[in-house]
This record gives sequence, C-alpha cells and structure tokens, in this order.
Amino acid sequence: MALTESTMVELGSSAHDFSLPDTKGNNVSLSDFKSNSLVVIFTCNHCPYAKAVEDRLIDLGNKYRGKTDFVLISSNEIENYPDDAPDKMAKRHSEKNYPFPYLFDETQEVAKAYSAVCTPDIFLYDNHRKLRYRGRLDDNWKEPEKVTRAELKMAIESVLSGNEIDFEQVPSMGCNIKWK
Repeated sequence: MALTESTMVELGSSAHDFSLPDTKGNNVSLSDFKSNSLVVIFTCNHCPYAKAVEDRLIDLGNKYRGKTDFVLISSNEIENYPDDAPDKMAKRHSEKNYPFPYLFDETQEVAKAYSAVCTPDIFLYDNHRKLRYRGRLDDNWKEPEKVTRAELKMAIESVLSGNEIDFEQVPSMGCNIKWK
C-alpha cells in the first residue's frame, strides 16, 4: 500500500461522462444522476483508508438523498486485488446497504479521465456538473469521533445553498489506485 494524496484537479472542470456496470450488472451513466449536486468517489473494498470512512459516506448518502447524488467507483485491477472484484463489490454493497450505486471501472479509463489516484478520491460537482470541491471527507480519517471539520458535508451545504466554498480544500489521501 502506497499512501497517495489526490491530485487536486482544477476547480471548474467538467465531470467526465461514463457508463459503468453497477453491482447488479446494470450500466449507470453520468446522465442518470439528476440531483443539484453529485459526489463521485473513487474507492475500493480493501483499502484501510476507504474502509475507515465508508460508514460516514453512507451516512452522508442517506442524509442528502434526493438533494445530492453519490456514486462510488472502484477502478482497481482485480487480478492482484481480488477483494475488489465485482462479486465482492456486490456483497459489500448489500451488506453495508449502500444508498448509492457502486460501479466497476474495469478498463480504468474513468479513473484516468477524472485524474483519480487514491482511495478514497472525492469529487463534488454542482448542477452544471462543474467541479466545486475535491479533497478529503473530513479532518480525521481514522477516528470519526475526533472529527472537527466535516469538509465534504460543508462543501455540499455550500453548493446546495448556491454559495462559494470558502475554506481550504485539503487533498484526500489513501491507498494508490492499483493500476494494470
């Protein structure tokens, strides 16, 4: 596992189109998301950083249902990381009762288009699908009880209220995406 920070893609960049299979085998595309904001999260099953924030992401997905869409995308190669294979993704999606789709980017083209490099790598887009936030979930990935700044939540609130995000955006960090 190589600790990697997100690349901090330029704000205002457009969301890239995709069509990827979800855990039930249905293709999901960018155009399927209709809410005023969209959170795209590159993640996986095995990364300790991704696992540490998973329940908080589920809580946010439930809290903002109908206002903000969330989508998880796993882009890891699965030959050397079988825990990230689609059947294991489906099991995790079901066991954790994800309130959002979990997609598999087998070719890794979507991760490359988004310049995603770590798990989790988090991107928040507005209703025009322009990037407004990229960075970490909050200020304590390891100990949720010690979080003092829920930065993704703050960013979502700003976007939904039509305000600018007026705080420093700190890179997310986690395991590097496992490239082919």
